[in-house]
Amino acid sequence: MSEQIDMAKVEAMAGKVIGDVAGAVSLFMAYMGDQAGVFEAMDGEGPMTCEQLAARTGMNAKYLHEWLGSIAAAGYVDFDPVAETFELTPEQALIFTREGQPACMQGFIQAIVAQYEMHAEAVETFKSGEGRPWSDHSQCLFCGTDRFFRPGYAANLVDSWIPALGGVKEKLEAGAKVADIGCGHGSSTVLMAKAFPNSTFHGFDFHAPSIEQARAQAAEAGVANVEFSVAKAQDYPGEDFDFACIFDALHDMGDPVGAARHIRDTLKDDGTFMLVEPMAGDSMGENMHVIGQIFYGFSCMVCTPASLAQDVGLGLGAQAGQKRLTQVLKEAGFNTVKRAAETPTNMVLEVTG
Repeated sequence: MSEQIDMAKVEAMAGKVIGDVAGAVSLFMAYMGDQAGVFEAMDGEGPMTCEQLAARTGMNAKYLHEWLGSIAAAGYVDFDPVAETFELTPEQALIFTREGQPACMQGFIQAIVAQYEMHAEAVETFKSGEGRPWSDHSQCLFCGTDRFFRPGYAANLVDSWIPALGGVKEKLEAGAKVADIGCGHGSSTVLMAKAFPNSTFHGFDFHAPSIEQARAQAAEAGVANVEFSVAKAQDYPGEDFDFACIFDALHDMGDPVGAARHIRDTLKDDGTFMLVEPMAGDSMGENMHVIGQIFYGFSCMVCTPASLAQDVGLGLGAQAGQKRLTQVLKEAGFNTVKRAAETPTNMVLEVTG
């Protein structure tokens, strides 16, 4: 039977792909502008000609001309075709250059660039079906991941998420023992340590270079009530913790049931486990939107390969959803799981019992 082609559908799909190609180019242009300090040089300066920007940055005006043309066409900066000037508005600056602001997207962009940097390894992993350790990725991914998540934690962790948990804030204010498992570069741990000086915080991660960065970050922040150790989630040291937490990392673990079981075993009887995971519905159909598109993609490139590279290799994926996560937590021995808070990109589960 001959194949019938609907050319209107072909044209519509081609148009979408062209838009996606343009977006991919624009993200790389945004990354270049971040790394070269061009966005920073434009922030607060008002309209500038290409020559003025070249003088301010010391960069080649020919390169800047092409770069400005691309990001202006993308709408990342404003362009006045009469005066031939370019301006980074305050709103655009929040997205592209104001480090630490919740709206800043450069960490996310950096994590995407890291995948293209090691695209051959990603393709080979995908074809082979084997795991790929977290440590096998570009250093750019680790920095980008921390840079992306840190502002969201800064905006929500102390002021919103912890107060939403029953009695946890009061314990931390009085003085509690806390485990931050899978702490990465330690941003979440340091935030809590600064906010609750009477408590002691223990950050654990199996990736030694990340622990080195976490220690450096704690030293820079001047917090003395925190320590970091290289350890797996299934067997980190210590006991009688009042509070334990995992931020966007349980789904990356090969044995999330074993990790949750160890958390339960090391918590006090009245302790609380806060699990922060990417926002997701309980079925793929519920995740057919732009956030789901992004998280499924990162899960294919990073999260699921990391899980499959570890013992058990459950491969939860970054879009597991609350129902599947609850099954994991109850299999580990916890009795109660409820959603305490949420953002457009995260769900916060309060786990007890």
